Amino acid sequence: MSGNGALITCRHLSKSFYDIREGQRVVALDDVSLDITRGEFVTVIGPSGCGKTTLLNIVAGFEPPTSGEVLLENRAITGPGADRGVVFQEYALFPWLTLRQNVEYGPRERGVPSTEVRNLVDRTLRMVGLTGAESRYPHELSGGMRQRAALARILVNDPKILLMDEPFAALDAQTRAALQRELARLWAATGKTVLFITHSVEEAVLLGDRVVAMTARPGRVKAAVTVSLGRPRDPTSPAFNEYRRAIETFLAEEIEAGLGGGADGA
Repeated sequence: MSGNGALITCRHLSKSFYDIREGQRVVALDDVSLDITRGEFVTVIGPSGCGKTTLLNIVAGFEPPTSGEVLLENRAITGPGADRGVVFQEYALFPWLTLRQNVEYGPRERGVPSTEVRNLVDRTLRMVGLTGAESRYPHELSGGMRQRAALARILVNDPKILLMDEPFAALDAQTRAALQRELARLWAATGKTVLFITHSVEEAVLLGDRVVAMTARPGRVKAAVTVSLGRPRDPTSPAFNEYRRAIETFLAEEIEAGLGGGADGA
């Protein structure tokens, strides 16, 4: 573990790229420093194009920073690893495999013995509430079930960290609320460290131990708000709405500042 007690340490991260359409170099992230402790649930929110997904991709090891560094247990992240599981907005399931075959794919690729694979998959499917759907194909599952399946594919590999890029954004409100509750339950049960990207202030406050609000591009950390509310959280309570209003104020300032600017899609 790093000297400051963090599991993940981002130090002065910057990321730039050349935008062919704009004909110029664009700075997506600028001097971002952030510590995430073991078992913490951190949500990241900011205007479109502020570099939220870019930050997640750097922590995942999918792309390097232009400058600065990101450390996992005081070791530099230089690429993807089994210690980090990534859940995307898209379900990332193999359409030609059943639910069970999708979830067991990772352990089988790692050479886990067949008996152990079956036990791992059974336990994971129970954990995400998909027992009984093992033989269905992805097109036979609802959107919520497909996202549970995508989460199961990650959890079965027992990563230290869950990196989640707006995983519930495409779902209807009722399914989204159900999966938010389910994720909060799984986090409490497993003690995983979570970095969760969202565009929803309510979702950020509902799930996060801390909410990191980012500036308009170039993305910087504008504020990191510790949410001192018990769980489960009531989004209709006065205390919850105080946090929501404070974060909405940060975002409104940045959205206004970013009007007329480009976006990197992150």
